[in-house]
Amino acid sequence: MIGAVLRSDSGRVLRLDGRRWVEPASAADERLLELVDGPVLDIGCGPGRHVLALARQGVVTLGIDVSPPALALARRGGAPVLERSIFDRVPATGRWGTALLLDGNLGIGGCPATLLRRARELLRPAGRLLVELSDPAQAPGVERVRFEVDGAAGPWFSWAHVSVNGLESVAGDAGLGVYRQWCDDSRWFAWLA
Repeated sequence: MIGAVLRSDSGRVLRLDGRRWVEPASAADERLLELVDGPVLDIGCGPGRHVLALARQGVVTLGIDVSPPALALARRGGAPVLERSIFDRVPATGRWGTALLLDGNLGIGGCPATLLRRARELLRPAGRLLVELSDPAQAPGVERVRFEVDGAAGPWFSWAHVSVNGLESVAGDAGLGVYRQWCDDSRWFAWLA
């Protein structure tokens, strides 16, 4: 069994399901992925379960992440991935049909509105952004974290918590609207446009 956690710089393991990252896409993931319009960019793809699920469906997909241990797992599984920050040069800028920010990745960089503006730049006109949110009870905040897989650690980065309650404001700051919001298997998702 692969051990994967998101750890804060205080040493605390965040209340996220690290096992889910290294397992195949769940039924909730599969239902969400039915909403994509390809090609798809998976931002913060980690071990690549969404990339692999979409590839099996014949959807052109690319995953990007900054964590070498996570990317090693993705590559071992055959996922097309790049070691890349969303804030660096990304292939096919302005031509992606869908961008994914799942598993709480709306928090990448610590400023969700900045991340959403960057993701919007990568999409073609009328592209969609599918995001996963923190539980409504999660307090907003920012902390430094890193992804660890079997003791191998990726780089530290800022991570913000955005709950369902804070999404409309964050999306509005990025020039996006909330098209749809829902809960599936105790996970919260939204479609931004």
